[in-house]
Amino acid sequence: MYAVVRVRGSVNVRDSIADTLSMLRLHRLNHCVILENNPHNRGMLQKVKDYVAYGEIDAENLAQMLTNRGRLEGGARLTDAYVVENTDFDSINAFSEAVIEGKASLKDIPGLKPVFRLHPPRKGHAGIKKTFQQGGILGNHGKEISVLLNKMR
Repeated sequence: MYAVVRVRGSVNVRDSIADTLSMLRLHRLNHCVILENNPHNRGMLQKVKDYVAYGEIDAENLAQMLTNRGRLEGGARLTDAYVVENTDFDSINAFSEAVIEGKASLKDIPGLKPVFRLHPPRKGHAGIKKTFQQGGILGNHGKEISVLLNKMR
């Protein structure tokens, strides 16, 4: 599973890249989505790598994101009680582990919004014009995406 965070705005973006960002549901700055690791999603990530930060998310970070930033239709927060009531899982942590293992998907929680609205990162970005390997924030972070997600919790 990939966590994808949009870190650059929409000024002077090519139409093909804007369409891809729209298909990924990344319409605004600091929005995050969770994607499966498949060839289609990897191709879209390769196309928008200069506008997003992405990496492989683990169950602990997914549980933290669902707890802190998970919203239901109407703006209500996602809670353990809601997960127990509407799914077969006994907590958000158990659900996030099942999602990472591929036994469940985020669509299994009825009414859960697919986009997580994150805060700007604490202490700021490292730079939105350089890749992660060059000391910036764009592109593939690998397992290090958890550091960025923790700063944006």
